[in-house]
Amino acid sequence: MAETTGRIIVMKALLQRVDQASVMIDGRVTGKIDQGLVVLLGVAAGDGEKDADYLFDKILNMRIFNDEESKFNRSLLQIGGGLLVISQFTLLADTRHGRRPSFSDAEMPEKAEALYNYFMNKVKGSGLQVAAGIFAAHMKVNLTNDGPVTIMIDSKDRVS
Repeated sequence: MAETTGRIIVMKALLQRVDQASVMIDGRVTGKIDQGLVVLLGVAAGDGEKDADYLFDKILNMRIFNDEESKFNRSLLQIGGGLLVISQFTLLADTRHGRRPSFSDAEMPEKAEALYNYFMNKVKGSGLQVAAGIFAAHMKVNLTNDGPVTIMIDSKDRVS
C-alpha cells in the first residue's frame, strides 16, 4: 500500500455484473464475454503481487450472482461466468484539488503493466472465459449491466 499526502492508495477493481460485454480497439472487437463480470483494474504506486492475489481471489469468489431465490449467493466461479478485464488507471484519480484530476497515485506504466499481466495470467488460469482489452490503449467498452450491480474492491481491505 502506497501512502501519498496522508492518503493510503491501493490497487482497485470496479466490478460490474453483466449479461454481456465487449471491448473494441480501433474499430475491432478484442474481447467479448457473455454473463459474468467486467473488471476495471487500477494499479496504484507501490502495489505488488499480494494486492493482485487478493483482488483475484475476491473477484472469483465474491457472491454477487443470484440463486433461485434471487439472493446474492453465487460466485463467478459457481456460475461459470466470463471475465472481461480492462486496465483503468483513472480509478486512481485524485479529485481533491482543482478541476482536473491528478493521476499521480497511479503506478508508472511499465510497473503497472507488469502487475496487470501478472493478474491476467492468474485469471487465465481460472478455467473461466477470459477476455481483455490492451493495456494503455484507447478502448470502447460496451456492456449490459445486470441489476445494476457495481462493486468497488480495493486491496487495502486484505488482511496481511
